[in-house]
Amino acid sequence: MSFPRKWSVTLLAALLVIAAVGSWQSATADDVFHAVTGVVKSVDSATKTMVVKTADGTEHTIKYTDDTAVKGAKDAAKGTEKASVDTYLTAKKGSTVTVKYTEKGGEKTAVGIKDASKATAKAVAN
Repeated sequence: MSFPRKWSVTLLAALLVIAAVGSWQSATADDVFHAVTGVVKSVDSATKTMVVKTADGTEHTIKYTDDTAVKGAKDAAKGTEKASVDTYLTAKKGSTVTVKYTEKGGEKTAVGIKDASKATAKAVAN
């Protein structure tokens, strides 16, 4: 392989790496996190969705996955601290939670769920 040909291959490889990194960064930049605090109105474990009703009456339907982080599970019920998200949410029905989520294509997906005690709910509202 001649020197100019090696240089061309090296330049092409460098451009491909730059393009790949640029597309990866733009994809992660789209992951904007939102948070909503409200009462868990319903949980559907078959579709892995929950409805959270905020203080202003707005209802948010949010999907969750087995990877959704759960904080405050020890207060939900004995034995649920290491249980599934389904078990946690079922125990939290009627309770106030804060849900951190991403939204893509109009679909909200929970990243984390936290028990929102009165102090937490007040801090989030401010």
